[in-house]
Amino acid sequence: MKKKFLILLAGLFPLFCFYPQVKADTIKIAFDSTYAPFEFKDSDQQYKGLDVDIINEVAKRSGWDVEKSFPGFEAALNEVLSGQSDALMAGTTITEDRKKVLTFSDPYFDTEIVVATTAKNKVSDYNQLKGKKVGVKNSTAAQTFLEKNKDKYGYEIVTYDTGDQMYTSLASGTIDAVMDDKAVIQYAISKQQDLAINMPGEAIGSFGFSVKKGSKYESLITDFNKALAEMKADGTYATIIKRYLASDYGSQLTLTGNADQKATPKKKVYKIVSDSSFAPFEYQDEDHQYVGIDMELIQAIAKQQGFEIEISNPGFDAALNAVQSSQADGVIAGMTITDERKNTFDFSDAYYTANIRIAVREGSDISSYEDLKGKTVGAKNGTASQSWLNENASKYGFTVQPYDDASSLYDSLNSGSIDAIMDDEAVLLYAIQKGRKFATPIEGIESGKIGFAVRKGSDPELIQMFNNGLAAIVKDGTYNTIMSKYLDQDSQSQTSESTADETTVWEILSNNYRQLLDGLWVTVSLALLSFFFAILIGILFGMMAVSPNKLLRVLSAIFVDVVRGIPLMIVAAFIYWGIPNLIQSFTNQQTPINAFLAGTIALSLNSGAYIAEIVRGGIQAVPIGQMEASRSLGISYKKTMSKIILPQAARLMLPNFINQFVITLKDTTIISAIGLVELFYAGKIIIGRNYQSFRMYAILAIIYLVVITLLTRLARRLDKGGH
Repeated sequence: MKKKFLILLAGLFPLFCFYPQVKADTIKIAFDSTYAPFEFKDSDQQYKGLDVDIINEVAKRSGWDVEKSFPGFEAALNEVLSGQSDALMAGTTITEDRKKVLTFSDPYFDTEIVVATTAKNKVSDYNQLKGKKVGVKNSTAAQTFLEKNKDKYGYEIVTYDTGDQMYTSLASGTIDAVMDDKAVIQYAISKQQDLAINMPGEAIGSFGFSVKKGSKYESLITDFNKALAEMKADGTYATIIKRYLASDYGSQLTLTGNADQKATPKKKVYKIVSDSSFAPFEYQDEDHQYVGIDMELIQAIAKQQGFEIEISNPGFDAALNAVQSSQADGVIAGMTITDERKNTFDFSDAYYTANIRIAVREGSDISSYEDLKGKTVGAKNGTASQSWLNENASKYGFTVQPYDDASSLYDSLNSGSIDAIMDDEAVLLYAIQKGRKFATPIEGIESGKIGFAVRKGSDPELIQMFNNGLAAIVKDGTYNTIMSKYLDQDSQSQTSESTADETTVWEILSNNYRQLLDGLWVTVSLALLSFFFAILIGILFGMMAVSPNKLLRVLSAIFVDVVRGIPLMIVAAFIYWGIPNLIQSFTNQQTPINAFLAGTIALSLNSGAYIAEIVRGGIQAVPIGQMEASRSLGISYKKTMSKIILPQAARLMLPNFINQFVITLKDTTIISAIGLVELFYAGKIIIGRNYQSFRMYAILAIIYLVVITLLTRLARRLDKGGH
């Protein structure tokens, strides 16, 4: 019996020896219990959250065997310090005091704390908390902040062990406000909790994974840091963050509209204008449809409020001018609200807070504003970036170079024509994501709020409908969906993956040939139609120039000198924007002019002035003796001109007519300034989407070269036939 007992004991001995070793390999990690989105119990009764997912991924990569517990933040911290748990992962802010007892990993999340209230009890300043009760969780950075500022602002602090107790107290009115991590509050808002953030947060540092200082588990920190770096490099970290922390853009807005009301439209259709290439606010996708934040917002608001819209995308400057001249009713074009613009426009509530930022070429040694001394910095005309640069040019010693469009601006930086650019941060990041080799080494600057606008004093119901609709789509989550689609990193990547590849000339042509053909059709049609009227105008004033009547000669000279003395772009702008504005100032009636019509008139007048000189020169090239001989024979002036002089002059003028048509065809590119989408503008729109400027301009150059070469050869053949 004793022998059997010894044999049994010998058999069990290995189990006793190895059992403690197995337990030693299991890492006990303590978490908070109710700290969504970092850790929370889901409807399936399983703990989930950002902290949980990060630890699961780190454990997988590091070969850890993990045992998790969720006792709450304060209890979790005490468990680690007392040795009951090996590590702490509970949204723990890295502070100097905590570093005395804990060893921290690299930061895995940058955080800020913020005050929140119920939606109807807004607090926008700490002074408004005087005499009120503010809830906060024990042992948090928020508690430290509140304790430090309690006497300054005169509030009373109420502490809680868990977040659910704190937020329940706020909902019941036991306390007036809470202070917590902004990500936590935003997550709660996204889950339809009655919370509101109406004041800036306080940056307090970063969260870190930690173990007891001096314990045998400090090697876990090395494992965590290595795995975290790998996760950030391969995109796993971004996926986890996106899973729980989709940005709550709506909470950042100050809204005056009533989400439950609808204003009454006063027009059957409202004409809305926008920029043409200002991604991600507006740009053309691979199907040549305008998409972007502005496009989706105005469409969602119009649908929610029940009014009809007609959208066009003439470009930023053209859009502003169209509203000012009453050719359009409203503009949504990533337009910053400024005091200067308020003199001309009535603005809606802001729908986005913009940052402007400096970008340089990759490898540039520019890393601060001081480094811009002696450099040239580009910006788009009429933007907040240009205003900031102009205000600070003397301070930092740089030169400001304005551009009409983003593609020219970005191409100039890429080619080295300028040293840096400043643009909206979202636009810069989109360009970099699309392949631009730029860097943004300097922190961005808040440039103001972006809003929808109408001409001052007009269409107040349109502003009210926009404000009401904006409040409604923020309330139902549509706003956040739209903003996240274009601004969140993962969403942009997915959009990029779905975009057609346009990295070669063939791919650009195959994806955009219809748009280019449409632009070419507009170009040729505009050139032909305007040249037809130019010939009529030119012949009329050319004949007047050689008339025996002095008054007619003077009128012809005035016409030619005035039209040729004014740049074509100014003529087009005056016809398209100036004349309707002038008419409205007298009649108080909107009289918009079609862009194609305005372009036709401008080109007809411009080419007509030059053709008038061709006609005058052609007639005067016919030997004067023929006129004298005909007149001496008693033939009338009119018959002499029609039967003798003009037939000879026409053969001399014909090649010059063809040359003038070629010039007119080239001049159609200038008409794009008023928003007419001809061939050149079509190319710029494509560049605004794919940023393949060199290839696109090469394609445009070849198209123009082919068309113009054919016309030039025709002119030469006619010229030979004339001799």
